[in-house]
Amino acid sequence: MNIVKRPIDELKLNPDNPRHIKQDKYKKLVASIREFPEMLDLRPIVVDSEGIVLGGNMRLRACKEAGLKEVPVIYADQLTEEQKREFIIKDNVGFGEWDWDVLGNEWDPVVLDAWGLDVPFSKDELTEMANPDNADTENPFATEIDKENNYVVLKFDTDIDWIQAKTLLGLRTETARRANGKPWSSGIGRVLDGPKAIAKLSNAN
Repeated sequence: MNIVKRPIDELKLNPDNPRHIKQDKYKKLVASIREFPEMLDLRPIVVDSEGIVLGGNMRLRACKEAGLKEVPVIYADQLTEEQKREFIIKDNVGFGEWDWDVLGNEWDPVVLDAWGLDVPFSKDELTEMANPDNADTENPFATEIDKENNYVVLKFDTDIDWIQAKTLLGLRTETARRANGKPWSSGIGRVLDGPKAIAKLSNAN
């Protein structure tokens, strides 16, 4: 199948496409296309013989808003109606999963968020991840481990894993400090109520 450039007004959004996009993500998509339109050459919009989009409905919308006059297109004009429906669904299915450990160590989470990756963190958490020595976090914690109880200790090697755990278990952003007010250079611990933590983990699944 050949990639061709077609006037954007010749293409039609697919009204039967069940995929939608949130407004904030849509704005990021428009910005991404404006900043890096060459990406469309590597991932063209797929249409049928009538110019109706089979793959790239949201991209076509964003291209129009970004002011593009023509876009790269692949014509999938040999598909049956059933194959078209199948393609629409399979093109939007995410079969893989992100390796959050790699993302946390080798990518800037603030940039990933700007690129439209669905990073499950708030803007404050992203700022914290980008500035791990930020002194403006909330309150120092002070919780002792007493010997009358049983404990499981969870260790997190990356900021992303740690913030995922904080989000899931409902933990606030806190920084332990030395007596002189400076933060410790090592990680931050918590002592949680075991049954409550189990209930939250169970509800997450």
